[in-house]
Amino acid sequence: MRLNALLLFMTLGLLACSDDSPAVNPEPEPAPEPDVPEVSVAKSVTIDAGQTFQTMRGFGASDCWTPAYVGKYWTNSREEISELLFSSEIADGQLKGIGLSFWRVNMGGGSMEQGDASGIEEPSRRAESYLNTDGTYNWSKCEGQRYFMKRAKELGCEDFILFSNTPPVQYTRNGQGRSDSGFSSNLKEDCYDDFAAYMAEVAAHYTSEGYNITHISPVNEPQYEWNGVDQEGSGWQNEEVARLARELDAALTAKGLSTQILLGEAADWEYLYKVKGNAGSSKVLDAFFASGSKAYVGDLSHVGKLIGGHSYWTDGSWDGMRNVRQQMAQAAAQYGLEVWQTEWSMLGDGYSSSEFVGYDNATEMDIALYMTKVIYNDLTVGGVTSWSYWVAMDALRTGHKNRFLLIALNPQGWDGGWGHVATIAQEGSFRATPTLWALGNYSRFVRPGYKRIGLTLNEVVNFFGSAYISPDGKQIVAVYSNLSDKAIRLEETHEGWSGMPSSIKIYTTSTNKNLQEGIVAADGKVYLDAESVTTVVYELK
Repeated sequence: MRLNALLLFMTLGLLACSDDSPAVNPEPEPAPEPDVPEVSVAKSVTIDAGQTFQTMRGFGASDCWTPAYVGKYWTNSREEISELLFSSEIADGQLKGIGLSFWRVNMGGGSMEQGDASGIEEPSRRAESYLNTDGTYNWSKCEGQRYFMKRAKELGCEDFILFSNTPPVQYTRNGQGRSDSGFSSNLKEDCYDDFAAYMAEVAAHYTSEGYNITHISPVNEPQYEWNGVDQEGSGWQNEEVARLARELDAALTAKGLSTQILLGEAADWEYLYKVKGNAGSSKVLDAFFASGSKAYVGDLSHVGKLIGGHSYWTDGSWDGMRNVRQQMAQAAAQYGLEVWQTEWSMLGDGYSSSEFVGYDNATEMDIALYMTKVIYNDLTVGGVTSWSYWVAMDALRTGHKNRFLLIALNPQGWDGGWGHVATIAQEGSFRATPTLWALGNYSRFVRPGYKRIGLTLNEVVNFFGSAYISPDGKQIVAVYSNLSDKAIRLEETHEGWSGMPSSIKIYTTSTNKNLQEGIVAADGKVYLDAESVTTVVYELK
């Protein structure tokens, strides 16, 4: 028994023997001490606030595709689902959500209105458009997507990015949101200005409603033909993208908007800096930012020093992903470009067997932890300033686990296959996956404006971490991934800190913890659970 508890016991016992003794208020129970693992491995870590790198813009996800149905039809669940994505509130040591700092909104091409004539076989992958056949606008469209925009804004998500997979079907060569134009654009030759005007009009509408539309991304993964029947999409040549960017720049200027144009959305990082596949949509950095290029757009007022790309296909091994991201970062630095990672999920099938157990044997936590490898290397090697997941939610399909989503939906009558709209629209149950919470270890705590700072450790494939400092210098955040089967005890050295920590809190995601709040152990050490991702938040005096 502890000494203070023994003294309290003796005092209360003596007072209980005296009938005329005044009432005594017992001391409050001491706060429970954190669990200290019986077996832990010591790891030395130095966090150097004097060594600074990129300034973070934030973390996000996209509203493709099922939010269109959930926001409209899942009226009993949609509020809680939106909280999981956007809330930053902590109640009783548990986070309500992951506090996404921006939201990517799909400007659909109108395939949904076409039905089966769209050529897209899966109805849940068709998207609405605000554009009517007569060229007028219907702002009551996209009801489900508008719900999530509204909730994002209410819960503190400040920035919105509009993106397009295809021009509206009224402007496409084949009259569909899918393409038959190969690696070239499905946009009609005389409709570049029309498509640009449409995107600017949507941005102006939402700006007038109080949304901060920071960017428009006019094309998506232009290196693919998108000639299948799975979803909306179009190939683009670099020069076609540049032509559209010039029209969009003019349209935004005419509307008096400050919205910027986000180019790239490259299908993987390698397309940015080398010839890969179709030459006309490769070497994107040189095409858009080399002054002698026919596709040069670096002088447009709405095109900043920014490029976007996707982390697909270059994530199969630790060494492989680092090599690609190093080359990408060096190529972007030649043009002084900020880089955004705008889309990732565990899409590939070429993962190293020594680093990933394979989809059949993987747990959902295995997949979430692997994602943190990609985030870490994108941030620390690629130097990206923002990082976005692909779809925020989807129906959980047989064999997919949490590879492609943050929130798993189970509509009424769902059989785990590719369903129809009527099935997706039937409200059922949902659950947050470990991928959501693992992303939250970054998104909730590494806020816009934070700078990445130095963090030195014996980095290996199953233990790595990065650190960040708030703009006012009063908070330092470190995020660690421990993929090993043993807990880790941090032996910390702090350099360049403006003061001593006044408090230290720990937030852990593991098989049995969903961003659960904790405190440092009695020995003053930070412990990282086995097979976990952990955020340590230091408040400085």
